[in-house]
Parts: sequence; structure tokens; C-alpha cells
Amino acid sequence: ALFAFALECTPVHAAKLPRLKVKGTHLVNSKGKTVQLKGVSTHGLSWYPEYVNQKAFSHMKKKWKANAVRLALYTSDYNGYCVGDAANRKALEKRIDNGVKYATKAGMYVIIDWHILSDGNPKTYEKEAVAFFKKMASKYKKHTNVIYEICNEPNGGTSWQDIRGYAKKAVKAIRSKDKNAVILIGTPNWSQDVDIAAENPVKGYKNLMYVLHFYAGTHGEYLRQKAQAALDAGLPLFVSEFGISEASGDGALNQEEGDRWMEFLKANKISYIGWNLSNKSESSALIKPSCSKTSNWKSSDLTPWGEWLLKQLKRK
Repeated sequence: ALFAFALECTPVHAAKLPRLKVKGTHLVNSKGKTVQLKGVSTHGLSWYPEYVNQKAFSHMKKKWKANAVRLALYTSDYNGYCVGDAANRKALEKRIDNGVKYATKAGMYVIIDWHILSDGNPKTYEKEAVAFFKKMASKYKKHTNVIYEICNEPNGGTSWQDIRGYAKKAVKAIRSKDKNAVILIGTPNWSQDVDIAAENPVKGYKNLMYVLHFYAGTHGEYLRQKAQAALDAGLPLFVSEFGISEASGDGALNQEEGDRWMEFLKANKISYIGWNLSNKSESSALIKPSCSKTSNWKSSDLTPWGEWLLKQLKRK
């Protein structure tokens, strides 16, 4: 029994991937070479858990050339981490644990995403977030491939002052257990106002980046200008979620504007994660609604957005 208990408590082997750090506005490896992460975000772990499996993650790494995956843990929406019961929280933590394990085995970086949305202000569940990130950082501190995203899309008029105050507490919680992991900080207005964050970033910690989200069907040159202003001010950016649909996650695709965004990200060596790995009946899903496969997808299983994203991931 003692042996069985020891096996249960043994963490999955830490990834052999190099630990990344932030230098200037870029992610770099241990040799100081700039690294651009490219990958895919799951949909909510409460809604589409079936896509968190080893075959899916290994397929994305080998066939899609993705080197990162994001685990979207909704906080307050349907069966969210902060609104469900203890059993629900335990189940969601298990899905994160599996996701980290599968990503590690596949040789991918993995983002643990505290996916606030309808709660708007990250301070709403600040206490829960601090406890969660302290737990995660303690658990994965030896993993060189784990990245923490502490607030997906602050919205509803939430100020940078509020977000910054929350971020200081969440970052402190992570740093109490893990001194080095890269931490992604959301920005006002659904993670668009990076120029405002650049005026007063979080001080006193290294390896912090700031989140920019865009949907090419809605967001164009004006948002790239805001991003450029943030970069010019020295703010490191990470696109932890994007698409070429409208901002709703549905509607028409704008591939032309998407191409402009890709050139911008490539020129500035900004990492990006496409939304989302599911067969939901909306244009931002990567898998066709008619496809029930949860791994080993063919081109014919993908939506037009899925096919477009794959071309980007495979670009040198």
C-alpha cells in the first residue's frame, strides 16, 4: 500500500524542453536565442474535455508542428472552477494534470490558463486564484515547460489598476513556489489595451509577459498600432488567444486581415495560440461539427479556420 501511494504521488517527469525566459520583449531559450511558441488552445475544460488526450497532443506536435498547447480553465461560466462544487474542482484539476502530462510527453510547452470571462474582473475570485496558482506552481515547479496565464480576458470596464493589483498577488503566489516560470498577465478590454499596461507594468519580477488577444474579423490595424506602442515601450507581448473570425468566436473569417496579423507576429517574434480545439458549431472551432474524432485528424476533418491555422503553424 505504501508503494502504491508513492507511485500515485510521483510527479510526471519534467519536460526536457529548455526553460524559457523573457529578455527585452522576447521569449528566449537558455542560450539567449529568441523562441516563438505556436500552438492551439483547448476550449473550456468543462465543456470539451475529450480533446485533452495523448494522441491529440502528440498529433498536434508531430503533424501540425505546434510546440505549445493552452489549457482553458473557465472560472465562472458553466461548471467553472470557482462556481462548481469540490468534486467539480477536483475533476478540473485532474484534467489540467493530464494536460500537463500529455503535453510534456509530446514535447510541448503548456499554458495553464485561468480563463476569466463572464466574471470580468479578476479580483472577483482573487482569493481562489491565489490558492490555485500556489497549488499549481508547487506541483509543477520542476517542469521547464509550464507557463501560467493568470487572467484570460479582463472586461466589463475593469481598469488596469485593478488588474495590476490582482496580478501582483497572483504573481507573488506563483513566485513563492516557482522562481522562474514565465507568467502571462491579461490586459484591459478583453486583453487588447496592452498600450495602457505598458504605461505602468508590474514591477519587481522577471519573466512576465502581457497578453494580447485579437480576432481578425473584428480587430485590424488600430489594434496592431496599440501593440506596436506597447512593444516600443518595452512591453513583452504574448498572443495567448486569437482567431480570424469575429470577436464573438463566430461569423465570417477574414483571412486577409489574418495574414496581416501573421506578418506582424512574425516580424516581432511574438508567440501565438489559436482558439479553439473543438468541434463546436462556430467558425472559431478547428474541427468540423460533423467530425467526432478526438485525434489523428485529416485535412478533411478541419474547418476552413483549422486549415488556415495549420498552414501558419507549419511555416518556417
